[in-house]
Amino acid sequence: MAEPKLLAGLKIRRLRRQTGLTQAAMAEALGISASYLNLIERNQRPVSAALLVALADRFDFDPRSLAAAEPGGGEAALRRRLADPIFADLEIDRAELAEWLAAAPGGAEAFARAYDRLAGAVPAAAAPGDPISAVRAEIERWRGHFADLDAAAEALADELRLGAADLYGAVAERLRVKHQLSLRILPVEVMPDALRRLDLHARQLQLSELLDPASRAFAAAYQLALIEARVEIEALVRGAAFADRAAERLYRRHLASYFAAALIMPYARFLRACEATGYDIELLQRRFGAGFEQVAHRLTTLQRVGARGLPFFMLRIDRAGQVSKRFAGASAAPLAETDGGCPLWAVHGAFEKRGALVVQLVTIEEGGRWLTMARSVTPQGRRYGTLAAEFAVVLGVSAELAATLAAARGIDLGGEAAPIGLGCRRCHRPACPQRSLPPLGRALLVREQERGLSPLDFAGE
Repeated sequence: MAEPKLLAGLKIRRLRRQTGLTQAAMAEALGISASYLNLIERNQRPVSAALLVALADRFDFDPRSLAAAEPGGGEAALRRRLADPIFADLEIDRAELAEWLAAAPGGAEAFARAYDRLAGAVPAAAAPGDPISAVRAEIERWRGHFADLDAAAEALADELRLGAADLYGAVAERLRVKHQLSLRILPVEVMPDALRRLDLHARQLQLSELLDPASRAFAAAYQLALIEARVEIEALVRGAAFADRAAERLYRRHLASYFAAALIMPYARFLRACEATGYDIELLQRRFGAGFEQVAHRLTTLQRVGARGLPFFMLRIDRAGQVSKRFAGASAAPLAETDGGCPLWAVHGAFEKRGALVVQLVTIEEGGRWLTMARSVTPQGRRYGTLAAEFAVVLGVSAELAATLAAARGIDLGGEAAPIGLGCRRCHRPACPQRSLPPLGRALLVREQERGLSPLDFAGE
């Protein structure tokens, strides 16, 4: 993530005072010297990814609050916006901009949001009538981790596994005996347009034969979640206080899916397996009988206080680069906000290497180095016309934390990283041969007498 410089020290100083710790005591808890913590609090040293993890682990600190502490993305990002010709006559210099940031960071952030919205740089977040954005904002408010659901699912998994090693069979038996619901696998001719259906009249949970074993287990666990975790789920839905019914239903579906994943991959057992295997996704799939996408999403949720996993983010993109799922977890990664449109990012190559894990070390302008992994997945169900639907599921983690990963073996995490962007409109890297649009706030330069490496040149700051 970008190194927040303006208010990061103030945030950490406030946290220390809230906990009643001296600089020496907090420094000891974080494993750094008191003098180094003093420099951080005075904004004279950056906040590393390792320190963010330590803050989250020991003080349940939300690292995204530091990312948000840099109004408008920081001084450089605001200068890029102010380079728009509409502001040319104002002649705002760097000193004036620095004073504005220091005196009115909220006003600077408001300006940045308004400019980006009007310029089309970012979509309206959680706007009225946008249930998807509203639900995502609520999920990210919890950093993707719902402790009550995890605890309830873990207890139920322990109970079910006492009687049977086959979780799917145990869930089916639980539904039959305790809730009078039988599971029935139906042929595609009977369920041509559905993968799962609850028939209360027949007291059946009907599943399509198109579902593979991992998806059948997940569907059964999902139904059990709606019944046995109803109290916990409804409490979370009420607490979200959504403005419309669609957001409520979407959030309820997410929470039931969360419980189902936690039942299949119980927290403590799953985290132990992650640490023992170096977060080897293929091994985790086999050990827990789960799909690649299910395991990838689960990795973003391991934020239990005192027993945290690595802070992964996850995206699911299609061949056009459209993002249909995004979970930032506790990563605070700018890449979690990308539109998936940078052709220099190797994740797009996952479509041509079906079943293979595409690993790449990348760096972005906003700051930080990231190890990203991607694999193509085919959703359950029929082909769409003559083509099968296909996505690439992307996982990423800070390179500083990736040394123990199975996917990082043979990769020099301190070596050269591929420079990528968050999309041409948000990327200011010069001489990019793949550029399709100039960045926002920069004038397009057209030179008739020469042609550079990039098909589109733009003015500097």
